[in-house]
Amino acid sequence: MDILDKLNIHYDNIDIYNQAFTHTSYANEMKCESYERLEFLGDAILELIISEYLYKNTYYEEGRMTKLRSHYVCENALYEYSVKLGLNEYIKLGKGQQEQDGKHCKAIVADIFESFIAAIYLDSGLNEVKKFIYKYVIPIIESNTLDFFNDYKSKLQEFVQTDKKSLEYILVNEIGPAHNKTFEIEVRINGILYGKGSAKSKKEAEQLAARDALEKSEIVVK
Repeated sequence: MDILDKLNIHYDNIDIYNQAFTHTSYANEMKCESYERLEFLGDAILELIISEYLYKNTYYEEGRMTKLRSHYVCENALYEYSVKLGLNEYIKLGKGQQEQDGKHCKAIVADIFESFIAAIYLDSGLNEVKKFIYKYVIPIIESNTLDFFNDYKSKLQEFVQTDKKSLEYILVNEIGPAHNKTFEIEVRINGILYGKGSAKSKKEAEQLAARDALEKSEIVVK
């Protein structure tokens, strides 16, 4: 498998890696096992390694470590890790998911990262997984470029609540075919436009619109 060579992963059991890239839609068509059980295991392994990293490399209290860990293992984070490594290009999908561009579906791409982690664990053990995480994930964490983890909608809501103003997100446009749409969202405060955002999902577009509004926070809090 090309991705294993690319990432310099030595393996004994290629079947476990094939399973790690097998979406349920493909598994149902081909009568084989999907990555779902591996995803379950990978989720726990990743949380363990990130928890250990935070414990050994920070002096934060429990609450802050918990919050940071949730950022580093959230769907947005897993999606970014997966795409940066090119894992999404190897996902095996059923016909329906292929037509819906499943290789760029955030939930599926995020799941693949966890199932891939589990495959490494089952094939080579925990130490090899830790090496992998420290090589490819920890540098992203330590680079302080984790802007995509921020919940801008919640931050904007806090600003608005202080002045008891109304806040609404309005879908103003949808561009592209049904399987590959781009959504354009405007955020309005008391009916006034404060920010715009566009993305492949409404949730992401809303987050980008909220970020745009927060960049004008001096206006928002007046």
